[in-house]
Amino acid sequence: MEFTIQRDGDKAVCTIMGRIDTNTAPELLEKIDFTDLKELVFDLSDVDYVFSAGLRVFLQAQKVMNANGGTMKLINLQPSVKEIFDIVGFSGIMDIE
Repeated sequence: MEFTIQRDGDKAVCTIMGRIDTNTAPELLEKIDFTDLKELVFDLSDVDYVFSAGLRVFLQAQKVMNANGGTMKLINLQPSVKEIFDIVGFSGIMDIE
C-alpha cells in the first residue's frame, strides 16, 4: 500500500493505492494529523482490497472526526471494496460516495 495526504487548511484528502492490510493499516492512521481537521476524505479509487485492519482504521478515523465535530467521506470505491463495506455494515454509518 502507498498513500499520499494533501492538506489544505482544515481539509485533508488521503489517496490510497494498493491493499490495506494488517502490516500497512497502522501506518496510515499514524500519518494523519487530526489537529484542527474538519473534513477528511479518503480516495480509494486505487484500492483493490481492504482487510479487517483497514476497516478498523476507517472506523477509528470516523470516531476521531465525529468527536472533533468534523466529517469523513470515502470516495471512488471499487465495487469489490464497496461490497466489503456493505457486508460489515459500514455503509450505514459512513459517508460513502
